[in-house]
Amino acid sequence: MGTDPIDIAKSLIPELRKRAESTDEQDAFVAENFALLKGAGLVEAGVPIELGGGGANVEQLAEMLRTLAHGCSSTALAFSMHTHQVAVPAWRWRHQQVAAVEPLLRRVASERIILLSSGGSDWIGGSGTAERVDGGYRIRARKVFTSASPAGDVLMSGALINEGDGTSSVIHFGVPMKAAEVSIEPTWRALGMRGTGSHDVVIDGLFVADAVIAFKRPAGRWHPVFQIIATVAFPLIYAVYLGVAERARDIAIEIASRKPQTAHTLDLAGRMVTSLKAAQLAHRFMVETALRGDASAETVNAVMMGRTLVADKAIETVELALELAGGTGFYRKAGLERCFRDVQGARFHPLQRGPQAAYAGAMAMGLPVDTVF
Repeated sequence: MGTDPIDIAKSLIPELRKRAESTDEQDAFVAENFALLKGAGLVEAGVPIELGGGGANVEQLAEMLRTLAHGCSSTALAFSMHTHQVAVPAWRWRHQQVAAVEPLLRRVASERIILLSSGGSDWIGGSGTAERVDGGYRIRARKVFTSASPAGDVLMSGALINEGDGTSSVIHFGVPMKAAEVSIEPTWRALGMRGTGSHDVVIDGLFVADAVIAFKRPAGRWHPVFQIIATVAFPLIYAVYLGVAERARDIAIEIASRKPQTAHTLDLAGRMVTSLKAAQLAHRFMVETALRGDASAETVNAVMMGRTLVADKAIETVELALELAGGTGFYRKAGLERCFRDVQGARFHPLQRGPQAAYAGAMAMGLPVDTVF
């Protein structure tokens, strides 16, 4: 690629901001922005250089996404789903020398395909059904929260197999979005992140051959691949919410600076930037954990504690920003209320507050965590 993805992201901020308000108001997918990202070479930023990509690591990709969120948070969040689906196989290529991921990564680099995530549907429990047929499986599923679905080329997904002994397994595979058995139901009308195009993807009878099954795992239990996903993906996703909080800080300071300063406004400003610093430090901890080059129950615990801290402090930062801005910030044209709505999405990615606390508590007490999700 030859150009730093962070510098590219900075250069795109003005263009992204032009459309942020209109796409939000219309519940419209940020299609033009995705075309912009693709044309700028960011789609392949996380692919290793030797496979034709930009070679960016988790730290650089997180900074890229944080920066994009200053322009359009919906674009950044939707793009984080593609980015982490590239970063995970790239991590496996670098740290585990897994050759099986090479064809996918080369396709991302050469064809600039967009990868979608069905993590909102699947996670550890899995979803959908896989019926055994000659040579493979027949898949039926509804994958909700599929961000960037209108732009996607391949959905990285899975489905449940009934093993017949009271247990279930999950097989993982790529779903070609142009297949006749795959459709998008436009269900995404949400509080915030309205431009992400996180519609339902319906899979009705798609045949998946045995040869293209990436891996199989027990349903409802952590698997080593999911430890990699949790360790690598969430510093990228939560970089977006950190960027939203930073953007809210900037807007609030700009508005408040036009008014006479009082002890109350200084208190609000101080509390706001302190909360933001806490979010930044927690996110740094997430990134540093991912950069260690290992993935385990311990790294999952560290990243997920960071995820809760970033979410809490990012939301708190935006709340204080709205209070600091006062009535001016209540107007949509200021852009602050959109930050307020968008940052609420930080609540809903796994591990949510209850499971995250249970996971951390079990780790602290020396108890198993393989079914805590």
